[in-house]
This record gives sequence, structure tokens and C-alpha cells, in this order.
Amino acid sequence: MESHGRERNESISTSVQRRPVHGMNDTLLLSGQNMISRRSFLSLLALGLAKGLFFPKLSLGASFPQFFFTQLKYRGGEWDPNPESVEAIIEELELRTSIDGLKERREITLSDPNLFFCPLLYMAGKYEFEFFTPQEREVLRRYLTFGGFLFVEDTMGARGFGFDQAFRKEIKQILSECELKRLPPDHSVFQSFYLIGNIGGRQRVNPYLEGITIGNWTPVIYSQNDLSGAWARDKFGRWINECIPGGEAQRSSAFKMGINIIVYSLTADYKKDLVHHPFIKGRQNL
Repeated sequence: MESHGRERNESISTSVQRRPVHGMNDTLLLSGQNMISRRSFLSLLALGLAKGLFFPKLSLGASFPQFFFTQLKYRGGEWDPNPESVEAIIEELELRTSIDGLKERREITLSDPNLFFCPLLYMAGKYEFEFFTPQEREVLRRYLTFGGFLFVEDTMGARGFGFDQAFRKEIKQILSECELKRLPPDHSVFQSFYLIGNIGGRQRVNPYLEGITIGNWTPVIYSQNDLSGAWARDKFGRWINECIPGGEAQRSSAFKMGINIIVYSLTADYKKDLVHHPFIKGRQNL
């Protein structure tokens, strides 16, 4: 990958125009009336970090946003299929953008109150897992409808089996009013940093991402191409997995998609305007 020597001072705007903030009632409507905006969620996150209330190892001297990767631990299945992937994607994030990131990943359960101070929650697996309890479903529902973001990966890539089957059933229980749908090519996640036309990954199962969209925000994005499997490197810097069938070009696309997902989780829909495209096209060879 041509990652070394890239400029780290590209400006990432965090201005978003999103739904207004209203009261956090116990009854969570998905019409937008009782949903906190992504901007407000990130503002609360910044306030908590600045006061040192959450994740004390974060560097409070770094400029916000300081991104940290938080992975969900769940019961059953295999919650951590690609443990060597985080350091590689954070290194590329810092090389290509102005976002500071922690290479040390956070692990969290749905019973941990720090969940609500995670800018991105990552869930991955290969096999069927034990379903969440009603209390865990309500916690995740609140996280997602109060401005949280969940990126999910089926690293096995088998449609209708194992992790894929379990996740689809579970997310339907959590956000029953919404549907997991194929994201259109003009979705902001495909434009947030790079203009993405090819998803990439360790394997090429789907040429698209799926997601749940509420208003202008997509709090759940789902991939079956195993992006993290393409990112993973061993302690000597060697790639752990081959990317099939597209080789290193497919790996490069996986890194670009991963960076776009992280940037989207921090900035939301600001790149929807076509005026940004000439500048984004200039990054295509980075």
C-alpha cells in the first residue's frame, strides 16, 4: 500500500446538519422527534473525555476528534475474529486524515455504561451467537437512537448462516420499526473521505453495504466482505490474510472503505453536497 509519506493535515470538517435535539423519553420513537443528533452525541463525548470521566487512557492533550475503536464482546460464537486489524486501520487513518486515533482497541459489553461514550461500536463474528437479553437490547436501542453508531461485520461471509442469520434476527428485535437495507451508491459513507465505488475486503461477498437509516443518519452499517480481515497484520507487519479474488487492489479498497466508515461516524452527512467531489477525487490515489 502507498500509505507512507501521506499528508496528515487534511481538514476534516465536523459540521453536520442533523435532526434537532429533544428530550430523551423512555419511549423511544424513531420518527426523529426523540432522537439526539449525532453532533450532540459527539459533543457529549468530547465533554466526557475532556473531564477525564471515561476511558482515562485517552490523551486529553490531543485535538478532538480523537478516535478510539471499541469492540463489542458478546456471548457465544466468535466475537473477535480479527484481533490484529485495529492497529493497521488506525495507522492508515492517522496517515491519511487529520484524525488522531488510539491503536489500542477498547473492549466493551452492553452492560458497561461507558458504551454511551463510544464514537463507534464495532461488532464482528463468524458463527451464530447467543441472543441478547431484553435489557441488553434496550441498551443498544438507546445507544443507537441517542446518536451512537454500530459497524457490524460478518467475517465468515456466508449469507443466511451463522453470524449473518443471528445478527439479522437480533437487529430486527432491537430496531423493529426499521429495516436493514442496501445502502445506495450516493450514501454519505461512500463520499465521507474517498469516493468509493468498490467495497473491497478479505473476500468479495457483496458489492454493497447494508444499513439502517433513520432520518438522515445511518446508525447501523453492515458488511459481509470482512474488511477487518483485509486490514489485519502480524507483529512483523505482514498481511495475515490473502484478499480473494482481487489481491492487493481489493485490500486497498478495504482500507479506503474502513476510513470512510470511521470518518462518517464522526462527521455524518456533510459530504453529501457535490461541491466536495473535486477535492475528494484528488485523494483517490492516496
